[in-house]
Amino acid sequence: MTAKIETVGAHAPAASEYYRWVVLLIAWLSFLFSFMDRLTWANVAVSAGQSLGLSVAQLGVFVTAFYIGYVVCNAVGGVMSDVVGGRTTLTISMLSLGVATFLFGFTSSLTMGIALQAMMGLAAGADYASCIKLIVNWFDRGSRGRAMGLLLVASSLGVTATNAIVPTLAAWLGWRGVYQALGVATVLIGVIAYALLRDRPSDQPVVAAKTPPIGPLLRDRNVLLLTVSGFGAFWGTWGFAFWANALMIRGHGLTAVEAGLIMSLSGIAAMIGKPLIGLLADWLGGKEKWLAIGTLALFAMMLLVFGTLHDRLAFQIAAPLLGFGAFVYSPLLAVMVADVAGTALAGSATGLTASVWQLGSAIVPVVVGVIFQATGSFMAAFATLAAGPALAILCLLFLKLRKRTGDA
Repeated sequence: MTAKIETVGAHAPAASEYYRWVVLLIAWLSFLFSFMDRLTWANVAVSAGQSLGLSVAQLGVFVTAFYIGYVVCNAVGGVMSDVVGGRTTLTISMLSLGVATFLFGFTSSLTMGIALQAMMGLAAGADYASCIKLIVNWFDRGSRGRAMGLLLVASSLGVTATNAIVPTLAAWLGWRGVYQALGVATVLIGVIAYALLRDRPSDQPVVAAKTPPIGPLLRDRNVLLLTVSGFGAFWGTWGFAFWANALMIRGHGLTAVEAGLIMSLSGIAAMIGKPLIGLLADWLGGKEKWLAIGTLALFAMMLLVFGTLHDRLAFQIAAPLLGFGAFVYSPLLAVMVADVAGTALAGSATGLTASVWQLGSAIVPVVVGVIFQATGSFMAAFATLAAGPALAILCLLFLKLRKRTGDA
């Protein structure tokens, strides 16, 4: 495949130059609340599991149910964002996610919880691709790295905010009240997205096809390598995000608040790191591959180090380094996927690759839960997580990207 990397928005009017930051803000808010909705379970799983009579292994089933729905809708949402636009796709995603999240607060059984988590996943599945589509339409290649970095700060802030706020909020409202409040807030974000978003600058031609040619994407070597790389990276990232709290609580006797604060440190490091890595990528021009390999190597190493720790202070020291490695590769992967696909297919490529990336998120909670329950080993659980970024590095080593010319 020889898709051209288009320059978008380079000659946009001054109003568009300012408005693109409004687009980024709304996409950022949408992504933030989407992540808070999905990550809340990691903070309330122990107490909610007790009230619902769930075993340790069953706690991970809810996470897997969410990601099964999320994976199914990722590819569909990506194609949809190319066909009907990022605005419509993101609005539908947020409104339906808000409703499903609110209803999850009324869960009374394992079966009901699995069904509602799957609905939440289906609803949230289009958020990532639609946000990336909007960024590609509104930001040219020379500023896209920093825009991606700022957008994806939302996922790290989601980790930090959820771990810092939800345990205390759950103590006030109960775990059910937390989901109901988040559901209402998510619906409001969907309303804002519908009211204020526009798909592209007024002077930009419509580049979406009625039926995006998916075949070339599925056969492209670079797309396949980025797909497997993202799978491994997400395996480590979201296995860590969903299990670190419970493993620290059950494996080392930390309280929920202590574990939440430790995880918040990792999220803060990622929030700082993502826009910085985006700026660095824009400044270096075309070095996203090697920046991603470096951050993933740090991630794998710190997962193994984290598995050997035993006390709260050591966890607090290691958490920022682990958080940096666990999240800052994501804007680099997003830029590379958009590059190999081109603007017209950016949504489809993002959705297709992300649907496979999320399989790592769907599988790893159950795998780590089974391994920890069988071995009782903190180190075994984190070694399992470290295998993911190691696979990602291997794939990126074989990636061959086109040299950038000009601003393209």
